[in-house]
Amino acid sequence: MFASIRGFTSLQRSPQADLKLGTVLAFVAGATNAGGFLAVGQYTSHMTGILSSVADNAVLGQFALALGGLGALLAFLLGAMTTAWMVNWGLRRQLRSAYGLPLLLEAALLLVFGLFGAAIGLMTAVFLPLTVVLLCFIMGLQNAVITKISRAVIRTTHITGLLTDLGIELGKLLYVNRHPDQQPVRANRDRLRVHGQLIASFFVGGLAGALGFKYAGYISTVPLAGLLLLLVMRPALDDLRQQRLT
Repeated sequence: MFASIRGFTSLQRSPQADLKLGTVLAFVAGATNAGGFLAVGQYTSHMTGILSSVADNAVLGQFALALGGLGALLAFLLGAMTTAWMVNWGLRRQLRSAYGLPLLLEAALLLVFGLFGAAIGLMTAVFLPLTVVLLCFIMGLQNAVITKISRAVIRTTHITGLLTDLGIELGKLLYVNRHPDQQPVRANRDRLRVHGQLIASFFVGGLAGALGFKYAGYISTVPLAGLLLLLVMRPALDDLRQQRLT
């Protein structure tokens, strides 16, 4: 079991390993997004909607809300940039945990989110905007991890794109080829399976996150952080042992 989990973030990649990691991260993203909405009243992976809200609020003269939306966008962008920095830094040093370093940071930030939760009720005006920014940063961080690893084949927070690709393949699957003299339209069944699995994992994660937040509160982020740590723990320990030997 642990040998299999270890391969989720290893440097030697395969499409199967990418899909396994993407499925786990889609679950975490769905749980964080849904739980985060119950916490702060805003979905933090939906950058399309946030950018649209910035435009709307700017036109309506609600500049404070527009600036808040820009802050969320910049946090997501900074999260993606941070992943690129950390992964490239790890690869330059030939670390086995190079792809897992952003996940370590994400796990730590999820725990911070849990800590922020206790303070939101005490100082809403301060901690609520900080929590939104933190969640957007986490989403950018995570989406960039699997995007970089899979060479942009797999994404874990961009469900709109996944549904679009799924719809295209379903359209091909249900297309009636009535002209035998022409090239038949064929669906890519592998892509159907990949997109369907990622969407389902995000949805199940959303259910788990919403239920966890409803019944356990902010402490429900602890299992998510633990899951991420499990993915990267073995490669990180290998790097620590290697450092001690050199």
